[in-house]
Amino acid sequence: MNLNNLLSAQGWVEGPVVWRGPFLPELQGGWSDFVALDAVLDDLGSGVMPGRTWVIAPDVRSLTDRWQRLLNESDEGEKERLFHPQLRKGKVASRHIKKIVTKNLGAIATRATPIIKDTGLMVQSVRYGYRSFDRQWLPTDSRLLNDPRPEIWGSRSSKQAYLTAPMDLAPSNGPALTGTSLIPDLHHYAGRGGRVFPLWQNSGASISNVTHAAMKAMTKTYGTPPSVEDVFAYVAALLAHPAYTAKFQSDLVRPGLRVPLTADKALFAKAAALGREIVWLHTFGERFADPKANPPRPASEPRLPAGERPKVVAGRPIPDTPEGFPDTIDYDAANRELKIGSGVIAPVAPEVWAYEVSGKQVLRQWFSYRKKNRERPMIGDRRKPSPLGEIQPGHWLPEYTTELLNVINVLGLLVKLEPEQAKLLDAICDAPLIPASKVA
Repeated sequence: MNLNNLLSAQGWVEGPVVWRGPFLPELQGGWSDFVALDAVLDDLGSGVMPGRTWVIAPDVRSLTDRWQRLLNESDEGEKERLFHPQLRKGKVASRHIKKIVTKNLGAIATRATPIIKDTGLMVQSVRYGYRSFDRQWLPTDSRLLNDPRPEIWGSRSSKQAYLTAPMDLAPSNGPALTGTSLIPDLHHYAGRGGRVFPLWQNSGASISNVTHAAMKAMTKTYGTPPSVEDVFAYVAALLAHPAYTAKFQSDLVRPGLRVPLTADKALFAKAAALGREIVWLHTFGERFADPKANPPRPASEPRLPAGERPKVVAGRPIPDTPEGFPDTIDYDAANRELKIGSGVIAPVAPEVWAYEVSGKQVLRQWFSYRKKNRERPMIGDRRKPSPLGEIQPGHWLPEYTTELLNVINVLGLLVKLEPEQAKLLDAICDAPLIPASKVA
């Protein structure tokens, strides 16, 4: 087929008319009326990029032991190798053991001492949003982080929440975005990266992160300005579930999430109420708690109803001995049992076991960072990670089991809300919208 025949063939669609626009189909239909996510909520860029895997762990003791091993090393070359310095074109760059780092992590001051001269205890570690639904630990030490993202640390508070979402790659399945109350990793969303959309721009929770244009359009449409929390929750209700990704799969070939912004005040209120529950679940009960809500949202770890609540099966505990350290995770659909080595947790719904975020099965990925032989990917310049990362507990920790039960409860409750989210999304898309042209 010659070029003229090829160009006259069926199946072609119009691309952008701007000269430097992406070589992708032009926005069409209802999708073009949706508002770009970053036109509703400002983004803070990407999450924290540690640049070395040893500074992240699912337990604090491992981090303390790794730090002590680093300090105990007297050979400068070996200390540098253990630290795993940042390289550019094969040469030591920004973060290395002789580097004096002056940037603080928000209100958390950085030691002026370079690593090579430090003899002190490891600084305090904080819970860290490592992956979707995977809370690990990170030392609050800017010297250890290649790109600490001080803007994110500066907005951290007990009232802050974040949504993380891919804007340059299309999500394949599952929720199009996920939430956390913790400082998020660069690859928080499904281990693939994305942008960070906070609830507030500052740690005092006094500066809204809803864009001025979006708030102006909603205020004009609804007659009164919606609360910052309700706009944030609205976005979570509509985008944080598999029906959104499935419904707009063909539109998402052009990367960039978009929000159908309803012109119906009652529908907005309904979505915001549901979204508050979604954010509460994604943050493991740490944000948007409301004991007077229906159903109640206590300021504690969410729990499934009593008859559906997962427990360690009597007589089949997850072994806590070195010999029994589990290295496999499996699922028995017939008995609704999750198998961790020789241990068993039940009941676990099939939908919970299969729960994915853009192709990443949450429970498998979560377990991979806690099993005996841990999967730690090479990052950055593709070097082998530091041997410090091999310092880990010699057995399965009780806190792993506690957190696994937390994750199963959260996923189980999210699965229950998916039909309501899908129905609400359809209702909003079928009703009048605030067009993207009005949010500018």
